[in-house]
Amino acid sequence: MSADTDATADSSAPMRADARRNREQILRAAREVFADQGPDAPLDEIARRAGVGIATLYRRFPRRADLHRGVAVEVLTALGEAAHRAAAEEHDPYLALRRFMHAALDLKIGSVMPSLLGRFTVDDILDGVPGDAVDPVDALLVRAQAQGRIRLDVVLGDITLMIVRLSRPLPGGGRFSADDALAHRQLDVYIDGLRPTGSPRPTTELGGPAVDAVAFKRFREQMIGEAYDAQADDD
Repeated sequence: MSADTDATADSSAPMRADARRNREQILRAAREVFADQGPDAPLDEIARRAGVGIATLYRRFPRRADLHRGVAVEVLTALGEAAHRAAAEEHDPYLALRRFMHAALDLKIGSVMPSLLGRFTVDDILDGVPGDAVDPVDALLVRAQAQGRIRLDVVLGDITLMIVRLSRPLPGGGRFSADDALAHRQLDVYIDGLRPTGSPRPTTELGGPAVDAVAFKRFREQMIGEAYDAQADDD
């Protein structure tokens, strides 16, 4: 029996661990591919990125719809885990909220979930998610506001919807290599804007690339040129 066999087919721990690892690798790869290429992307590409054979992918997810649902559940589950972990491990609710927002950005939720819309119902997904991120994140926000760390007119949507916006790739199919690092830099600028008027200046240095006017002109030229070349190839 191969290491790809489902956990229910073998009681040994190594087999279960291998099957679980294969599934995690497939879901992680599918998340990236769907974000870049859409939900109808080739399954061979997902298997290649996951480092598994196509037969292994089909054993885990017999239908494409199973993979769509698996990715959505995996992303929302990881989002909830990130919220609970930040709340449990950070004493300061402002720092916990910042930690959660950066973790959520890494999940690329603004790219993955929109690409899968129309492929399942709300109940299809939420029934498979063990914990919703909304309540713990809202609780962190309320605590941070009570401590004077975040302005009082900020609401949950200001947190979640900004993550969705920043986790979308830049125009040009995400070809800008520093896209992810730049998104984290911009998130820190945004988080600083959540602080009340008169708060002490932030001490955390901005990470990621500093795209000044010269760098932006180069990036603009690259983005437009690559988009034109891609369109020419399609024609």
